[in-house]
Amino acid sequence: MGQLHIVFLPVMAHGHTIPTLDMAKLFTSRGLKTTIIATPAFAGPITKAQESGHAINLSILKFPPKGSSLPDNVVSLDQMSTPDLIPKFVEALSLLREPVEKLLQELNPNCLVSDMFLPWTADSAAKFGIPRLVFHGTNCFAQCVAEQMHIHKPYKNVSSDAEPFSVPNLPHELTFTRSQVPEFELFEDEENEFSKLRKQMRESDKKSYGVIFNSFTELESDYADHYKNVLGRKAWHIGPLLLRNNENEEKPESRGRESAIDEHECLSWLDSKKPNSVVYACFGSIATFTPAQLHETAVGLEGSGQDFIWVVRNGKHDDEEWLPEGFEERVKGRGLIIRGWAPQVAILGHPAVGAFVTHCGWNSTLEGICAGLPMVTWPVFAEQFYNEKLVVEVLRVGVSVGNKKWMRVGSEGVSREAVAEAVRRVMVGEEAEEMRNRVEGYKEMARRAVGEGGSSYKGLNDLIQELSVYVPPSKKQDTV
Repeated sequence: MGQLHIVFLPVMAHGHTIPTLDMAKLFTSRGLKTTIIATPAFAGPITKAQESGHAINLSILKFPPKGSSLPDNVVSLDQMSTPDLIPKFVEALSLLREPVEKLLQELNPNCLVSDMFLPWTADSAAKFGIPRLVFHGTNCFAQCVAEQMHIHKPYKNVSSDAEPFSVPNLPHELTFTRSQVPEFELFEDEENEFSKLRKQMRESDKKSYGVIFNSFTELESDYADHYKNVLGRKAWHIGPLLLRNNENEEKPESRGRESAIDEHECLSWLDSKKPNSVVYACFGSIATFTPAQLHETAVGLEGSGQDFIWVVRNGKHDDEEWLPEGFEERVKGRGLIIRGWAPQVAILGHPAVGAFVTHCGWNSTLEGICAGLPMVTWPVFAEQFYNEKLVVEVLRVGVSVGNKKWMRVGSEGVSREAVAEAVRRVMVGEEAEEMRNRVEGYKEMARRAVGEGGSSYKGLNDLIQELSVYVPPSKKQDTV
């Protein structure tokens, strides 16, 4: 067999495209041919990677596709701000099947790595006799919790949203409240586009060849075993992808959109600070908060007594009525607000930054671990409440801010006192040094995992080896 050709198909969201690009770079560095199928709105980072010398091919796909009822200006999962857009977005994703299959016929790859939100790709890959690998964009731990939550439905045995329950059959005892369980799990029996998509995703995961995790075995070894031996699924840990080959040739902000602040301005502000003296607060590209919650967060950060950088997404709160009166004058010199996109990896890696307030999206959580930073966990939606348990209870490298309510849009309910207390605990509390030492250990493990001979390095070797000898089930039957 000649050079293996892997095609990657991410869903239209920054949190899915960035790790997919990192994955393509990693596969390319091992001598494989790679192609990313992307939409015009997400082609930029890939063309930048090509310009900086990465031999990654790019195929462009129109989105929204022909026949879609999605408005032409809605090009990303990040834009799902109103409930009526979700069924239209789901329908638009399904309409990509025909153009994707046309591309697969032209490209003739050996394997398709596709996003979990594109379940029909399992059948598309089978049609061309190639394996489909699923990329969830999250970790093995969250998949195990979600699976046991789905099987046992322990939230049905409690009398209120606030009553705690345990998820059975997991390596650790983990308790949640019903208000923290994802809506798509609680209401999966309702007949709507998204619940149908979730069912299709579960079925297609089972039909697929296996799963790729942007994580490393040492971080979640009990759950890697559970996934394989209890759930009976095939998986390869090949991360953290952001550390791939320890390359540093790109500017950190090129991992996403253009930064809303000059990187040098931001880093020189940090240069003036003592080591581990600044807390960095950022909630990803999708989470949204009510003006009242933004106000409480501002007062809490100010009241913590710690220096901070706070990233607030631009949007409907541009009028800034949520900012306490005189806030920016009072915190001048010790507080920096970035409105929009920030050069996150560069900030997290700066010696002055001592902790990370995060929504527990997996990319951000992993960036925090790779930077060796303890975290204040503030999950909002998706699988983030699961990730919080990994950080706080399993790895013991974080402090929860105490949010109990899963909300896709307009999250609120965390008091200023809770914000200030959690920030102080993670920065200067009794456990702060212990957490920092522990997360430093995971940072080192992550670096070893991706290095030659490390667990993720071997994981990728094993996967490449399996793909190089893959025989489709139909051909296996022919030889029997």
